[in-house]
Amino acid sequence: MGGLIGVVIGGTLAAIVSRVLGWPTLVSGLSVLVSFAFATGIGIFFGYYPAHKAAALDPIEALRYE
Repeated sequence: MGGLIGVVIGGTLAAIVSRVLGWPTLVSGLSVLVSFAFATGIGIFFGYYPAHKAAALDPIEALRYE
């Protein structure tokens, strides 16, 4: 969701800057795809890694640690 929101906000800001300041802007499909893929990869890694690490813990030891 963060990647999608970022793409929408970035495209909207580029359009606003182009219209208000008269600067030509170009948002390529490749840049959108790369940024979305990067955000997706980061989200998957930082969601999966802690969950996988927590799943490997013994529940009794995990509760005792807290």
